[in-house]
Amino acid sequence: MRSSIPASRPMTSSILRALRNRSLALGAVLTALLLLAAALSYLWTPWPPLDINLDIKLQPPGGAHWLGTDAYGRDVASQLLVGARSSILVGVIAVGIGLTLGTALGLLAAARRGWVEEAIMRLADFSFAFPAVLSAIMLTAVFGPGVVNAIIAIGIFNIPTFARITRASANAIWAREYILAARACGRNAWQITGQHVLPNLLPVLIVQATIQFALAILAEAALSYLGLGTQPPQPSWGRMLAEAQTLMFQAPLLAVFPGVAIALSVLGLNLMGDGLRDVLDPRLARKR
Repeated sequence: MRSSIPASRPMTSSILRALRNRSLALGAVLTALLLLAAALSYLWTPWPPLDINLDIKLQPPGGAHWLGTDAYGRDVASQLLVGARSSILVGVIAVGIGLTLGTALGLLAAARRGWVEEAIMRLADFSFAFPAVLSAIMLTAVFGPGVVNAIIAIGIFNIPTFARITRASANAIWAREYILAARACGRNAWQITGQHVLPNLLPVLIVQATIQFALAILAEAALSYLGLGTQPPQPSWGRMLAEAQTLMFQAPLLAVFPGVAIALSVLGLNLMGDGLRDVLDPRLARKR
C-alpha cells in the first residue's frame, strides 16, 4: 500500500496543475467546441448546407437563419458547422503524416549520427524552401486542385518541422545517464530508442502536434481561399471567405463568421499547446 502512494503523487500533481492552467482550460474549451461542431454536423444542421434558394439570398441573421444566408441563399450556420469537418480532416491527416514520418526521421538522425544525421537535416532544410501553399500550387498544376493534394502539401510541410524537433530533443536525451546505463547493459541503438528515447519525447511531440494542428487549419483555409483546397460544393471556411470578399460592403457578416471560426479554432489549439507545455514540462510549470 505504501509503495503506491509516492507513485500517485506526480499524477495528482499534474492533474491539479492542469486544472489550474487557464491557457489549457480555455484552449480545451475552444477545441472541444470545434470538435463538437464537426460531430454535430454529421447528425444535424439547421438547414441542408448545400440547398440553394435565391429567393432568400443575403438575408441578415434572424430567427429562421441564425447567421443569415449567403449570395446563393444557403444557410451560413449550416455551412460553418459542415466546414469544421474539412478543417479537422485536413488537420488530423496532415499532422499525422508529419508526425509519423518526421518523428521517424528525427529518431533515425539522433540514433545514427554522422552522415545519416547530416543528410536528414539538410533534406529538412531543403523542404522548408517549399511551404504548404507553394507545394499545393505545384501539386495542383500536376494533379489538379482538391483536398487530397492540400493534405499532402501540408503533410509534407510538417515533416521537417517534426524531424528537427525530434532530433534536437532526442540528442539531449541520448546524453542522459540512464542512456549510458542502458548501453552498458548491452542494449543497441534501436532498443534504446524504442524503450527510452521515444517515451520521453511524447510530451514534446504532443505539444508540437497541437501547434501544427492550428497551423494546418490556417493552411487549409488559405488553400481553400485560393481555390486549391476543398472544392465545391463541400463547404469550407476558406472558400466562404473567398466568396464573401466581393460582398464586403453589402453583407460584411459573411466574412466575419468564417473569420471568427478560424480565429477561435487556431487560438484554442495554440492556447492548449501552451498549456500542455506548461503541464508536461516540469521546468516550465508554474508553482502557485
